[in-house]
Amino acid sequence: MDAQTQNTSLQRLQNVERRVVRVLDIAGGVMEELTNPSGPRRDLVKTLCGEFMQSIKDIQVTLREEIKSACEYRPFEKCDYNSRIANEICFHKLQYVLSQLDHLQITVGRYPSSD
Repeated sequence: MDAQTQNTSLQRLQNVERRVVRVLDIAGGVMEELTNPSGPRRDLVKTLCGEFMQSIKDIQVTLREEIKSACEYRPFEKCDYNSRIANEICFHKLQYVLSQLDHLQITVGRYPSSD
C-alpha cells in the first residue's frame, strides 16, 4: 500500500469517524424528541430515523470496503528479498563450481599429456 493509498484510506476512516459522531447526534435528537413534554413530532422522528438508518448503512459499506482493502494489502509485494537471496545462492554455487574446475585443472595438469 503506497503512501497515497494509505492517506486516502485514513481519510475515508476519518470520514467514517465523523459520520459515527453524526449518527450519535441523530440518535440523541430522536431521544430528545421522544421525551418532549408536548409529545414527539412524528415527521421529525421519521426523518431523523431515516437519516440514522441511511448513515449506518453508509458506514457499514465504507468499513467493509476498508476491511477488504486491508486484507488485500501485500506488504512485501515489491520486495526483492527472494530474488536477492536466489542470486546470492547462485553466486555461491558458481564459486563452488569454479573451485572444482580449478581443482580438476590442477589434477589434469599433474598427468603427462599423450602428445
